[in-house]
Amino acid sequence: MKGGGAARQNPRMPTTRTQPLAPGLFLAEDGAARCAWCQASPLYQHYHDEEWGHPVTDERRLFEKLCLEGFQSGLSWLTILNKRENFRRAFDNFNAERVARYAERDVERLLGDAGIVRHRGKIESTINNARCLIELKAEFGTLANYVWRYEPPARSRPKRMTLAQLKALTQSAESLAMSKDLKRRGWSFVGPTTVYAFMQAMGLVNDHIEGCHVRDSASRAREALRLEQGGER
Repeated sequence: MKGGGAARQNPRMPTTRTQPLAPGLFLAEDGAARCAWCQASPLYQHYHDEEWGHPVTDERRLFEKLCLEGFQSGLSWLTILNKRENFRRAFDNFNAERVARYAERDVERLLGDAGIVRHRGKIESTINNARCLIELKAEFGTLANYVWRYEPPARSRPKRMTLAQLKALTQSAESLAMSKDLKRRGWSFVGPTTVYAFMQAMGLVNDHIEGCHVRDSASRAREALRLEQGGER
């Protein structure tokens, strides 16, 4: 895979509206309609606008997201997002080659780091998954080459993304398949729901609700990546 995704524009909706917002959206102070799940903080809104649903092929970002989705298990994503810079510092910016070399002393160091989620199982899982990633790259070249094999075909996706559709999409046939294959390869904390959340965030699907001001820009970025890849997908 090439590149890290197309450059994005960030259009804003007007501050006055003639039609009511669809369920699952809210109108922010800047006049833009956004998915309601991000309204808790400006940081969450920035993540929604600039990251969630935009296609990613950068290996560090893909690996980081898989790891952080594992840490999120049982918690909210906002909790993890608020600690993300601490996680990056603690885990060598999610450089898989470095993390794969962590030993027990590193586990103890991380268990003593109040800036992250101090869960031994999740810490050890991240180290294990870094080692598994090195093996996976020997077969596929890059994590992106592997991950994007599981992009759902357009015909399997809802024609319109509504709040009801979004609530029903906690996993998919592709997230089930990817989860099963990763587990077969020795990865952990990669259940089908965790993998689907990863797919949503990394742009393998576009689950912004219809009417969200980011939905169209995410779609354009996905199409730009498809064309960059020679229309493979």
